[in-house]
Amino acid sequence: MAHDLSSPDAAPQRPGASSVERWPGSSAARALSAAVRFITAPVRHLVDLWRRSIQARVVIGTLTLSAVLAILAGEVLLRQVTDRILDSKVDASLAEAAGGAEYAQSQLDSAEIGNFFDVGPELRNLIDSLARGDEARDQYDLVIIGPLSPSTGTDGSGGRLVSGAVTPSRSIPAALMQQVRAEPGSWWAYSTLYFNDRDRPAEPGLVVGSQLRVPTTGQIYALFHVFPLTEQQETLFVVRSALITTGVVLVVLLGTIAWLVTRQVVTPVRLARRIAERLAAGRLEERMHVRGKDDIARLGVSFNQMASSLQRQIRQLEELSRVQRRFVADVSHELRTPLTTVRMAADVLHDSREDFDPVTARSAELLQGELDRFEGLLTDLLEISRFDAGAAVLDLGDVDIRDVARRVDDWAAPLAAQRGTRVSVSVPDEPCYAEADVRRVERIVRNLVVNAITYGEGRDVEVTVATGSNAVALTVRDYGVGLKSGEEVLVFNRFWRADPARARTRGGTGLGLSIAIEDTALHGGRLDACGRPGRGSLFRLTLPRRAGDRLEESPLPLEMVEPAAPVAVGGPYARFPGSRGGMQ
Repeated sequence: MAHDLSSPDAAPQRPGASSVERWPGSSAARALSAAVRFITAPVRHLVDLWRRSIQARVVIGTLTLSAVLAILAGEVLLRQVTDRILDSKVDASLAEAAGGAEYAQSQLDSAEIGNFFDVGPELRNLIDSLARGDEARDQYDLVIIGPLSPSTGTDGSGGRLVSGAVTPSRSIPAALMQQVRAEPGSWWAYSTLYFNDRDRPAEPGLVVGSQLRVPTTGQIYALFHVFPLTEQQETLFVVRSALITTGVVLVVLLGTIAWLVTRQVVTPVRLARRIAERLAAGRLEERMHVRGKDDIARLGVSFNQMASSLQRQIRQLEELSRVQRRFVADVSHELRTPLTTVRMAADVLHDSREDFDPVTARSAELLQGELDRFEGLLTDLLEISRFDAGAAVLDLGDVDIRDVARRVDDWAAPLAAQRGTRVSVSVPDEPCYAEADVRRVERIVRNLVVNAITYGEGRDVEVTVATGSNAVALTVRDYGVGLKSGEEVLVFNRFWRADPARARTRGGTGLGLSIAIEDTALHGGRLDACGRPGRGSLFRLTLPRRAGDRLEESPLPLEMVEPAAPVAVGGPYARFPGSRGGMQ
């Protein structure tokens, strides 16, 4: 019965952790950073491709899963083939070694040894007999070691007999030698075979050992059959190469199939994306080219139908908008002539109101006030029609925003006094020049200040001016009704009012801030708003210092800063047209 003495391989020695020395100096740090970026560039490119491309994700995922499955399947198959080949070789080697040991023992039992102290010639004859022929010599080598003493486990003086070029001291495992000394039977173990010829490389092998007993002397010898596993190793190498080649070809084929399949789906999607981008850019006549009748083709048909519907609706809206703008422009112009006639008559009545009875005099005053509102509405509508027609142009010049703020402060003084509001202006010492249209900038600031006074609930209104390297800014802060969430955008819509009721007590036509944001857009600037209900609102105007420059950031933040002291409500009106540096 054969016994396996093979032991598990020793665990490989763990290498020490490598250390990276820090290079002194900024140049070394930059070089290291550049090297890291160069090394990680393919990884970043792959990650970016993974994020942007569905086809790349499908192909990379298919290749990864296919490679993992191919490796696992190849490992299982290679392990099974290796076990089968080695088991077959072990069985054949054990049978052959058992036959050889039995034959050698029978020869020793039947031999007539003349000098029983010298069995060397008989053992040499056994070696020659067992290793006779080129076929046997090519299959294995024979080694006889002895005599052995089972009680002490040491070698006698018998030495070694070898039939081939194998080196017994290095090729026969020590554990196998001890087991053969201790017990009779056949014992085997895997080993690495070394040879006397130093040019011949080491080979994997299988060593089978048995005891031989000399009947006349009782001496014990060890008989080893050394079987090289070179043929099995070559077979496994061929199998491994075939599995690797098959796995690589299979992974490449699966990746190619995944690429072709996803291309059939992704290509129409990419085409739809490009068409959608062109539609978004205003090229409403763009359509997808549809082929076939599959799902992708039906998707293209639906996309084209959606695009056609959007084109029709957009053109209808454009036509309605054009008609509306034309109507507003025509009505505004047509009302100018009768309004002028009515204004002349109203001026005559208003100038003569002292001669009328109280009721008629009050009617003349009301008529004058309503005509002022009507004339302001017509002026705003005409300005809106110019914006819609693209006829608004800028009369550019160097404008000091500090002077604009002071002039608007003077202009709004009567309204502020009427509402019991105090307006404070804070400007820096250095000039705040911007290349702008002074008339339009003043109109923007007037609209902001009037809006703040109107909805300020009689509390303070603060106007702040600041300048930066590329922009100038002006903020108008009030502490009135404020803005609800979402109204920061709605407040610039045409005819939008914070008080939508018909019987409102405050607010104008709803066109002032709309005209302000149009004037700001003409300058390439920004008009922002923020607010909280009951805590007031903040409007910020930002203009580039040079016309056409791109705005990066505003010199003033868009933040609702609470006052350090309680805000005064009502009280006498106070103006600070000449204030400089800090809030008044």
